[in-house]
This record gives sequence, structure tokens and C-alpha cells, in this order.
Amino acid sequence: MKLAWAFSCILALSAILGGCGKNGSQNATQEPGASASQAPGQLGQAASNTPAASSAQGQSAPVTVTKAQLPGEAAETLRLIKAGGPFPFGEDGVLFRNSAALLPQHPRGYYHAYTVRTPGSADRGQRRIVCGGPRRQTGDCYYTDDYYASFKRIAE
Repeated sequence: MKLAWAFSCILALSAILGGCGKNGSQNATQEPGASASQAPGQLGQAASNTPAASSAQGQSAPVTVTKAQLPGEAAETLRLIKAGGPFPFGEDGVLFRNSAALLPQHPRGYYHAYTVRTPGSADRGQRRIVCGGPRRQTGDCYYTDDYYASFKRIAE
């Protein structure tokens, strides 16, 4: 009887922790027709010192940065967005749901996420640019260096 109870506890704990793993709650999702192997597979670990963008429920707007204040790799990502690619990662351009409401609210499909390379990183790293509106437009873009925990609006 104790063995069955212990096994049940282990199974329940496994199910709970399974939802908290690397591929647990994702904010960026695939567009229709994209393969599951292209889904982003990394969650941020700790928020940086960057002030978090607030939700659209009456709190302050995201901090604004100029393109010159961004890392050089972000400028390259913006150039690729304007050109329509080719992007270095298959996950670039995936739908960004804004489920945490850190960016201004828009209909589903408005935002798309792109990788900003991180020198020395063995994977895609935590840096992303999220742009809203039609593809190749960079007028409504946001930078995050902590995998969507906070955002900075990129000034035109």
C-alpha cells in the first residue's frame, strides 16, 4: 500500500514539474504551417535590471531606447526584418501572443518574434525583437534581453 502511494506521489510530482520545464509555458508560438520542431524551446531564467514594460491596464509604458543604444546584433536583426530575411533561425518570425500583456494589446497575429544573436552563446540566447504590424515593418518594435520578461520600445 505504501509503495502504491509513493508511486502516485512521484507520478503527480513528475506531472507538475513537467509543466515547469524548458518547454513549459511558451509565449511565442508557431504560425500555421510551421513545424513543431521550429517552436522556441527556451524560457528566460532571471529578469535583468531592465525596467519591465507594464501591462495595458493603466500602468506606465515601456522604456524607450534608440537603435544606437541597442547591441549591434539587434541592428542586424532589424535589418533582416526590413529585408524579409533570410533569418538565421527557423524560429524567427513566429507569432508572439503577448499573453502577459507587457506590450500594447492588438489582435492575435499582430506581433512576431525574432532572435537577436548573443555572441558566445551555444543556443539562441535570451535576446529577441518583437515587431507589430505588417511583415518587414519596424515601426512598432520592442527589444528584450531577458526572454520576454521585460521590453524596451525601439524608437524610430
